[in-house]
Amino acid sequence: MPQATRRTQSQARLHELNKALSSGTFIQIRQMLNGMPSAEVAHLIESSPLRERNLIWKLIDHEHEGDVLQHLSEDIRTYFLKNMQTDELVSAIEEMDTDDLADILQQLPQTITQQVIQSLDDQRRQRLQSVLDYPEDSAGGLMNTDTITVRPNITLDVVLRYLRRHKELPPMMDNLLITNRQEEFVGLLPINKLLTSDPRMTVREAMSTDSEAIPATLTEREVAILFETQDLVSAPVVDQNNKLLGRITIDDVVDVIRDEADHSLMSMAGLDEDADIFAPILLTSRKRAVWLGVNTLTAFIAAAVMGLFELTLDKVVALAILSPVVASMGGIAGSQTLTLVIRGMAVGHVGFANARQLLYREAGIGIINGLFWSLIIGIVASLWWGDFSIGLIIGAATTINLIVAAIAGATLPLLLHRFNVDPALAAGVLLTTITDVVGFTAFLGLATLVYL
Repeated sequence: MPQATRRTQSQARLHELNKALSSGTFIQIRQMLNGMPSAEVAHLIESSPLRERNLIWKLIDHEHEGDVLQHLSEDIRTYFLKNMQTDELVSAIEEMDTDDLADILQQLPQTITQQVIQSLDDQRRQRLQSVLDYPEDSAGGLMNTDTITVRPNITLDVVLRYLRRHKELPPMMDNLLITNRQEEFVGLLPINKLLTSDPRMTVREAMSTDSEAIPATLTEREVAILFETQDLVSAPVVDQNNKLLGRITIDDVVDVIRDEADHSLMSMAGLDEDADIFAPILLTSRKRAVWLGVNTLTAFIAAAVMGLFELTLDKVVALAILSPVVASMGGIAGSQTLTLVIRGMAVGHVGFANARQLLYREAGIGIINGLFWSLIIGIVASLWWGDFSIGLIIGAATTINLIVAAIAGATLPLLLHRFNVDPALAAGVLLTTITDVVGFTAFLGLATLVYL
């Protein structure tokens, strides 16, 4: 279904829901909600203000709460979890997939977490613990334990009869995982190979040993790159001893890619990627105030630099009017490079190994654009103020700022990453400060040399 059609249907359903809430026809709403896919219910909740959101949640049947919870953003999910009774909470989440259950347990108090774990059977508890042993943003934290394993010495006919004993197979199962008696990963048996090969063949004869398992310690970003480059639908996960722990499926990787994209976009404005669009006003104001405070500080730094050239500004009014042009040009040029580098780092194309070549490339682009636009800006400024010196000054300052902006945009993300600081969050404000300070200093400094 096209994305535009899906959005239209979602808005129509939201309008229908709001109309029903206003008229108080809760029976109709309950029937509608519990007949919808859980992902769509979660979308309706996230699209509704707080009052309607609470009403919707109360009308969801208890057996559907767990399915809806796993599709909600972290902030909203935490809000509902905190307001649920312990027995209700255990009932709602104990049937979740192991990876989703592990994610939710990490948001709960330790006492409730232990109660949930104790409510599980021994096999499920062991599987859950194997996921909880690894960080949330690693392959081990991302994996699910719904694997079907077979031994290499049995025939394909035996495998087929074994599969028929299952009520259903795990979703997105494109391969059976082959292990030895020590539960060490040996290889993969593709489903299409199983269905098209002679049933008398052994698993060892039909299996594929080309694909390597994913180490549980691999970061989720590296997992996403691996899935992209190898066109994987699922992949096994092993520990440091090559023992099979579980598998990662493409739906989990899509979530990682989407979260990465949301994080990069929202961090540019100092916001959390899970930020609730209908969160309470005071809570949202407090979160945004921190970022505004940082930007206020950098603005005063730029203003202080301009203050150093007060005498020059008093003498030539045109300088005060034209100063923002230089800073703005540097900010735009730097943002272009910065966005390109952060995206390149996210997909694994940029690192310290090729940083020097990238720096030379961006510096070259800065020089070419600087010379081209400085000529245009210089001509416009000269004609505007009837002063050829103004044109030379602003042209030279623009060239300097565009070169510095390109270099800063290329190096800041790498330096911040080296010091374990999120480039998407911190690089933007630092770049703005650099381009403002360099732009004002270059423009007003050159003007001071000429006019004073």
